[in-house]
Amino acid sequence: MTDIDTPTDVVDATIELDRLLERYIAVWNNPDPAARRAEIEALWAEDAYFANALYEYRGHDEIAVGVGRSHDKWVGTGHVFRSAGTTASHHGVAKFVWNMFGPDGDEPVAVGTNFIRVADGRIVFDYQFVHP
Repeated sequence: MTDIDTPTDVVDATIELDRLLERYIAVWNNPDPAARRAEIEALWAEDAYFANALYEYRGHDEIAVGVGRSHDKWVGTGHVFRSAGTTASHHGVAKFVWNMFGPDGDEPVAVGTNFIRVADGRIVFDYQFVHP
C-alpha cells in the first residue's frame, strides 16, 4: 500500500466547505431577518431546493420563509444551533451534523443531519433529517 498525498484542491475545497457550513449554521441563529435574507442569497443558489420532514422550499423567498419559521419557533424561544463538527464530502455533496441546544445549553435537545449539494460555491439542494 502506498501513501497518497492529498491534492491541494481537495484541501482548499474542504476549507471552503467548512466556511460555508459555519455561515450556514449562523443563518439559522441570526435574529435579523434582513441579514438572514442577505446570507440566504449568498449561500443558496437562486433556484435552490431545501426540504425537511414537513416542508419543501424552492428559491430564496421560500427558503427565507423556512429559515424564519425555524428561527421563530426555536431560536426565538432561547434555543441555539451549533455544528457538531461532523462533516464529510465528495463530488460536490456534503453531509454535516448539527445540534440544537435548549435555553439551559447543557445537552442537545435535537440532533440533525443535512445533505447539501454545492455548485459554484452555493447550495443547490439541501435535505435535512432530524434524528429520532
